[in-house]
Amino acid sequence: MNSRKEQLEAIDRLLTIMDELREQCPWDKKQTMQSLRHLTIEETYELGDAILDNDLNGVKMELGDVLLHIIFYAKIGSETNDFDIADVANAICDKLVNRHPHIYGDVKVIDAEDVKRNWEQIKLKEGKKSVLEGVPKSLPALVKANRIQDKVSGVGFDWEEPQQVFEKVQEELGELQIEVAAGNKEKIEAEFGDVLFSMINYARFLGVNPENALERTNKKFIKRFQYLETKAKENGKEMNDMSLEEMDVYWNEAKAKE
Repeated sequence: MNSRKEQLEAIDRLLTIMDELREQCPWDKKQTMQSLRHLTIEETYELGDAILDNDLNGVKMELGDVLLHIIFYAKIGSETNDFDIADVANAICDKLVNRHPHIYGDVKVIDAEDVKRNWEQIKLKEGKKSVLEGVPKSLPALVKANRIQDKVSGVGFDWEEPQQVFEKVQEELGELQIEVAAGNKEKIEAEFGDVLFSMINYARFLGVNPENALERTNKKFIKRFQYLETKAKENGKEMNDMSLEEMDVYWNEAKAKE
């Protein structure tokens, strides 16, 4: 691994390259925070994919892309004299010190749950009116639900046992079935949302990240389905002409190879 001196030199190299690109490259010169935003989101998702696939070389490369964007935003901020990379780094350092009084102060904690509770209480003391202010409005709904539940649990608004949450899941499923039988689309949607919300909460109690779990299932389904497509093509068949029984043969083959 690189020494601290080498790490700092690498960051300095990136800062210098960013300065040069911003001055000399037509594409880099025209970028704004607004034009970079969707690219940053895309890079973050690519990092998430690499992490989920346990592709450590991919993680390294995608972290570089995300770091570039951080440096890029800081460069733009410096051009308007609003902030630079030092301000960005110092701001997060100050926040970390302030929110870890058990490390940098005299507060005593027993476990990670104590740390979470302290974190949320400190944020409220910093001027936030609600513990939910830190949940971005633009998060995907599944991720947002998980963060909402995690946030409120930090101030004690939570179930005590996983079984209680599972019973809530069953209750919500029952209410959904009632609305399905009644055929009211609006109420079906509302109850379906409640089922998803309770399932996400149950995942939290099981120590499972629901976003990761669903994405792993997505990847698994894609892999199996593409195997099915390949096998159908190898046998000169069009999927539209295949029966479900024929498709199941290839599907089960794909499962057996996992």
